[in-house]
Amino acid sequence: MFEQLTWQRGGADKQPPLLSLQATMVLLRFLMLLFALIVSDLHSLPWFINVSEHEGPGTILQSFLFNCSSHMPTLELVNVQPPTTFFNPPSLTRWQGIYVGKVTLSSSARLDALAVNHYELQLRYTCGNLVMEGPLFVDVQRASGHVQCVGQFVSPGGETIQVPETVKPGAQLYTLLLPGLEVQGTQMNIISDQDPPYFPGPFSISEQGCLQAPSQGLKGQAQKIFRLQISVSFGQGQSCQGMLMVKVLPVPSSQVSFLQKTQSITIPEDKVPGSKVVQVQARGFDLRYEIFSPMPSPLYSIGSVDGVVRTTVSLELAHARGAAVTRLQVKAFERLQPWASAELDLTVNVLSVNRWPPHCIPALLVTQIPETSPVGTVLNTLTCTDPDSTGATLDYQLRFHSPPDLASLCLRDRVLEVNATLDCDTPGACFQHAASILVLDHGQPQMTREIHLLGTLDYEQQRLYSLIVLLIDHGQDWDPTYHRSGSCTITIEVEDVNDHPPECEPPFQELTIYTTLGHSVEVTKVSCWIPQEPQRLTFSYSIMGENSKNQFRMQEAILVHNYSLLEPPWPEQSCTYELLIHVADAGPSIPHLSTTATIIVHLVPWRNSTVATGTQRTTVPSVMTSLLVTNTETFWHPEPWFVVVLTATGALLLLALGWLVSKLLQRFTQVLKAPSKPAQALMLNSIQGNEGSIEGFMDAQRMEMSQAPSSVMNLV
Repeated sequence: MFEQLTWQRGGADKQPPLLSLQATMVLLRFLMLLFALIVSDLHSLPWFINVSEHEGPGTILQSFLFNCSSHMPTLELVNVQPPTTFFNPPSLTRWQGIYVGKVTLSSSARLDALAVNHYELQLRYTCGNLVMEGPLFVDVQRASGHVQCVGQFVSPGGETIQVPETVKPGAQLYTLLLPGLEVQGTQMNIISDQDPPYFPGPFSISEQGCLQAPSQGLKGQAQKIFRLQISVSFGQGQSCQGMLMVKVLPVPSSQVSFLQKTQSITIPEDKVPGSKVVQVQARGFDLRYEIFSPMPSPLYSIGSVDGVVRTTVSLELAHARGAAVTRLQVKAFERLQPWASAELDLTVNVLSVNRWPPHCIPALLVTQIPETSPVGTVLNTLTCTDPDSTGATLDYQLRFHSPPDLASLCLRDRVLEVNATLDCDTPGACFQHAASILVLDHGQPQMTREIHLLGTLDYEQQRLYSLIVLLIDHGQDWDPTYHRSGSCTITIEVEDVNDHPPECEPPFQELTIYTTLGHSVEVTKVSCWIPQEPQRLTFSYSIMGENSKNQFRMQEAILVHNYSLLEPPWPEQSCTYELLIHVADAGPSIPHLSTTATIIVHLVPWRNSTVATGTQRTTVPSVMTSLLVTNTETFWHPEPWFVVVLTATGALLLLALGWLVSKLLQRFTQVLKAPSKPAQALMLNSIQGNEGSIEGFMDAQRMEMSQAPSSVMNLV
């Protein structure tokens, strides 16, 4: 595939040798094919490129080479993070059989390293069934001394500002802030035409980006929009342009006015300093608000921009003198034309807040009277006061009586009297009468004497609580060392409530009984109690399940079987019943907690025995005796580790036993295969040349063989 490369040498001018055009093309094509193969192997690796923030639209960020011979390939930009329109869709062109892809900046690209300095582009290349994806990481580098034109200023529509036609001549209207302006040498110029009569005069902009109104002002230019093309340059030919549009707003013809001239509002006295009272609003342009009477205002302030009136001190009527009614005069005016203004009369009424309940002396009354006291006898006259308002009218209510069925006491205004004849001869009518009196004030909200439970109560630990409530008056500051106080005693009795369910011992029973028709048999007694409350001994018992014929019943805690309730034919075989006994604690307190005991009854019927005498047949019932049979089943349930050890030990024993048996069999086989006499003679002949000890050894062998048992000789 390679062609011969030749050098060509020029004439007298001695030019350097050149490659022929054909050889150059072949070499270039080979290098491109080699590079394409390398790129195809590295397609899954990420690409990292750096680009300066001064690069503009059309800049080529990266080129890719692909080899796809049998299909029309595609190169897509799948995703950009963070999202932006700065990047064009990749282009893909074919050259010399190789596809070249390029990623470029779009026409809207305005790179700014201070805003975003890193982009991630996800690219997808498709060649037939082959799909490859990979990221392209673009890092934006800060360009030193480069002016950045960013934001709405450089957008196609430009940036719009609104100014009133009443602005002062030469007033500062806007400040253009662009990255790089802090560098010395930046110049800004308005390059668009500002010719009259449309322009009243030219706008101007400083090197710091401050836009000033024309020296003639903008009076009479309402509803006009002035388009200003601004050029920003910074040495060495670096520059950018943007559009700034100035819209002039007219002054309202109605000037400044409130919707209503007077306004009244009512607030409670418990508002903390800084609380919102009301927001006043006026019609006009660029308004400001102030309280001009009283000046200064000791209780209230107003937001100069939003018109929100707020409290500045506590408004408690007992301390803030004259805070009940306050009249404020509020002014609204234009910021640039203070003489254009309007006034509002605002009245703020402060209502007293009911924060303290009534106080009664005494808070607890205990007295003794004879039973002969007539109806109408005065027991006590209540003396109660309201700390929030001296001399306020209070409401007294008699809440309940004890005993509940006797209205022995009555309340007339503040006087507690005897309401019925007291007769100690009637059982339960004497001894003690109690009543609770509720005292209400008429403030908002109404206040009473409230106690909240902060913990749990336990009847078994403590049944009575005695609380002493102490009240101290801190509502005066003329003498900080003096405080008025009072106290009362509150007694709280704790009612007994079930806390724990009963427990039965044993919770499971299995019994066998023998019954006779017509007799009732006591099966067992259910023994239940509450360990945490041993004093609770009253329980209710009921049978649940497998008692459809009602042949079992509960007599208090005793389970009884009644054979007479069965209808014929009567069972002749034994049967089993599984009974669930529902045990619940009883008594007036709720809730009722319960448990369940299980009793399995094996019922064996006994037949009546009969004795015949002549022609008369007498049936003699057998003597019934309740029999309790307890079956105990013994089973072995070893621990898992013991089973493992036992198995391993057994395996070792079996191996040892097998080894011993194999050894015995080998020994027995050797005895059966003992050498014959000719062999022994041959052995003796082979050792005759040895010393005389050999002869002695042979004699011993003969003696041993002569003494061998006959059974062994027979085997040989």
